[in-house]
Amino acid sequence: MTDFLIKGALGILTGRSGAAARAEGDIRVRGGMIAEIGSLAARPGERVVDASGAVVTPGLVNTHHHLFQSVLKAVPAGMNEALAAWLRLVPYTFWDRIDEEALRVSATIGLAELALSGATTVADHHYFFSDRYDFDPVNVLFEAAERFGVRFLLARGGATKGRSFDADQTAQLPVEPLDRMIASVEAAAKRWHDPSPASMRRVAFAPTTPTFSLNEPELKEVAAAARAMGLRLHSHLSENMDYVDHTLAHHGKRPVHWLAEHDWLGPDVWFAHLVESDEDELCLLADTGTAMAHCPQANARLGSGIAPADRLHGLGGTVSLAVDGAAANEAADMVSALYAAFSLHRAHKGVGAADAETILHWATAGGARALGFETIGTLEPGKQADIAIFDLSAPRYLGQHDRALGLIVSGGQAHVRASFVAGRQIVENGRLPWLDMDELAADAARVVARITAPREERRLRASM
Repeated sequence: MTDFLIKGALGILTGRSGAAARAEGDIRVRGGMIAEIGSLAARPGERVVDASGAVVTPGLVNTHHHLFQSVLKAVPAGMNEALAAWLRLVPYTFWDRIDEEALRVSATIGLAELALSGATTVADHHYFFSDRYDFDPVNVLFEAAERFGVRFLLARGGATKGRSFDADQTAQLPVEPLDRMIASVEAAAKRWHDPSPASMRRVAFAPTTPTFSLNEPELKEVAAAARAMGLRLHSHLSENMDYVDHTLAHHGKRPVHWLAEHDWLGPDVWFAHLVESDEDELCLLADTGTAMAHCPQANARLGSGIAPADRLHGLGGTVSLAVDGAAANEAADMVSALYAAFSLHRAHKGVGAADAETILHWATAGGARALGFETIGTLEPGKQADIAIFDLSAPRYLGQHDRALGLIVSGGQAHVRASFVAGRQIVENGRLPWLDMDELAADAARVVARITAPREERRLRASM
């Protein structure tokens, strides 16, 4: 079922730049690869996928997520707090309540939301690893991704030192010695990491933050260990001024320049956020090929600001798009992220800050480059057939003169008519055929009720 012809689309957005950003005609897929694009006639017996009234794009690439947060949406205590207080009140308050069932349900919610918004590749940054667990979060997350059939990169996080906040957390944050962290990443890579060009599963080394989660001498050890294992490096950086103030106060340098001294820049590195990056830092990121995972919604929701993604792109740097965790987002889908990136940059910097085709490029080709998936991200012959077909029949798209851009400029809930990963169909007519949404809703309600119950009630439930 990996051979078919996509025919009749209103438009094809290729994910490429400049004049190559659009194509016309039909798309032939053979053996899970894009074989031809143009005016094509169906061959005898060839399966035809109807794209009439729809726009075809590369499958969207989400380069930074926290799937465990999908059961932590709209936590009242954190709704009107900035980053540090929100961290303490939401993920760092609830982390020890996310057991194996909660993580499995949360990952299913998050992956469903992503797949139904056109995502075909997901990078998840999971950073809680505790000796209290009787399960391995790495395996839970990879197994969830297997069910969906998406490409999946697990950015294995963690910390060797804790972080203090404006008040105590209800549970002490888990830490681990560096040698144990490295050994755990190596074990995950041996089981799951496939470095081949058409890989479906990869692992990256991703301490929670280089500023707050590692001791300075450990930075070079982590970078060396990741590269010795053939893994990419990932982390949060410069999400707000707390990061900048910290490195200036302790090291006399801004975060990017400080990390440059510790081997933490390069084309095998991508950072989430980078909101507070100055011109010199952006030039260094561009010159070294270090990528940005731009998270416009979460940064706006937490009042952190708008990352200079447009400037990094203009310098020739790699910009990708990400939804970040649902606990700081509440609607962690890629189409909402497309619209947020398009509208927020223009609202703050003027209409020349970003055009629709560039935003899609970030969400496709930019994402593939950031994660090192060289065979996806654009629609062109020879690439893997990671493809999304977005139905544009809803009233919000009617009356548009350039209908192909509706997906990016109109916002709202997308209707994915079909999506494919290496030619294998994932979404069918806005549905994941194997997933019982009523059952998932019941699972979500049960998990939320359990993790928000008073402590004594949780203990009683656990003992039953």
